[in-house]
Amino acid sequence: MIRHYASAAANLPLDNDALRAAAPSIFAREAHESRSERFAPIATIDVVEGMRKAGFEPFKALQCRTRDESRKDFTKHIIRFRSRATKQYIAGVTPEVVLVNANDGSSAYKLMGGMFRFICSNGMIIQNCRIDETKVRHSGNAVDEVIEGSFRVISTVEEQQDRVIEWSGLQLPAPARLAFAESARMIRLGDAEGEVDSPIKAEAFLVPRRSEDRASDLWTTFNVIQENAIRGGLSAREEPTKDERGIVRRGRMRTTREIGGIDQDVKVNRALWSLGEKMASILSSQARAA
Repeated sequence: MIRHYASAAANLPLDNDALRAAAPSIFAREAHESRSERFAPIATIDVVEGMRKAGFEPFKALQCRTRDESRKDFTKHIIRFRSRATKQYIAGVTPEVVLVNANDGSSAYKLMGGMFRFICSNGMIIQNCRIDETKVRHSGNAVDEVIEGSFRVISTVEEQQDRVIEWSGLQLPAPARLAFAESARMIRLGDAEGEVDSPIKAEAFLVPRRSEDRASDLWTTFNVIQENAIRGGLSAREEPTKDERGIVRRGRMRTTREIGGIDQDVKVNRALWSLGEKMASILSSQARAA
């Protein structure tokens, strides 16, 4: 059972000591005992070294923790890489390659596109129909396949940086901003049926955490909502209730927590990006029809 994760993030590339402190399973060279002989473990550190030689550096690492002590050195981890060849940042954003792996069978190698926004040290994961996700099986030598996939991913993410310019130029009227926040609230707080049992309203997702984010364009709105959804800290009090004696009892305070699991982090990030793309499509269509 995944409970939380350890992390390391910096404005400079992480060396192996920092990676080991944050996610020791990156260095596992054997498979967990539950894996069959067909499972070919490849140490993520070998991929990291290959990525470094290919011009990518790790800037953040996370590792899930588990109650199963036998899995702690093999558990799922995520690393965010940036290319040394990327010198131009668009609107304070740089493209990233996001790698997920585990040697306990809980994950294949997965490569996804990401973006890092410097103003808030926020990392997002994009959803794109052309290259949604690249998977590499645990068989044979996966290092070359991961590196090849990373170049495809980073190329696509660099193209997606045009979204920053496009979304920055799309102004959202108040009803559209609220609709975006309502959808984000359901993604972050809803159950499997999409029902939300929380006093925290959609408006809370629209409250900026810094003065630079007080604009109403789509790009700023997306980033405000994404940061509030991922980092948590949104609070609201439940409605008062009456007990069987008619005594009114004050509702308890509810506060969202920072997302503490790799799978949920990826799921929420990608869902919010997809929402942003749909909102951009609607606004662009409306502008052309006007």
